[in-house]
Amino acid sequence: MRPREKLVEKGASNLTDRELLAILLRTGRLGKSALDLAHDILAKYSLNQLPNLTLDNLKRIKGIDIGKATTILAATELVLRALNKHPHTLPVIISPESALDQLSYIRMQKKEHFVVLYLNARSELIHQETISMGTLTCSLVHPREVFAPALTHLAASILVAHNHPSGDTTPSDDDLTITKRLGQVADVLGIALFDHLILTSTSYYSFRQHDLLT
Repeated sequence: MRPREKLVEKGASNLTDRELLAILLRTGRLGKSALDLAHDILAKYSLNQLPNLTLDNLKRIKGIDIGKATTILAATELVLRALNKHPHTLPVIISPESALDQLSYIRMQKKEHFVVLYLNARSELIHQETISMGTLTCSLVHPREVFAPALTHLAASILVAHNHPSGDTTPSDDDLTITKRLGQVADVLGIALFDHLILTSTSYYSFRQHDLLT
C-alpha cells in the first residue's frame, strides 16, 4: 500500500517516519522512489534533527531539489509553531550581550575556560560545550574539537568565548592566532564564526566589534 493510500485508510498515526516524509516529497528520482529518498534523508539525519536542517543541508542529498527541500522546511516550521517550540524555548544569540548570560559561569574562574555556543540558522542556542581548560594554545583549542559538535548538531554558526583570569580583556597573540585559524576552518565548512568573546569578571572584549572577524 502506498503511503498516501495508507494514510487515507489507516490514519497518519499509523504511518512510519519514512512514509510520512515520502508524502511530503511526493515523487522520487530516476531509479529511486519517494520512499527511497525519505530513507536517504533519515539515514543521514535523525528525526530530531529535521527541524534544524537548512536548505543547503537538504539540497546536498541527491534527488532533493529546491521544491522538495522547501516543502520539508515549511512542514517542520509549521509543526514547531504549532507546538510553540519556536522561537521562545531556545535562547537567541544575536550580540555579545545576548551571549553573556550563557557564559557567566566562566567569568570568575581561576583558569581559562574555552567555551563554544552552537547556533542554528535562527541564531538559537542548540548546544554548548567547554572545549578546554588552562592557558589557551593552538594545541589545546584545535579546530577539530571546536567544529565536531557543530557538524553533529547541524549548527549554522558558532560563538567562541574564553575568560581572562588576569582581568585584562586585551587579546593575546595566541588569542589572535586561534581566532584566525578557527575563522579559516569555518569558511571551509560553511559554518559562520559569529564572534570570539574574551570575558573578565566585569567586562568583555568582542572580536567582531573590533573588526577582527571577516
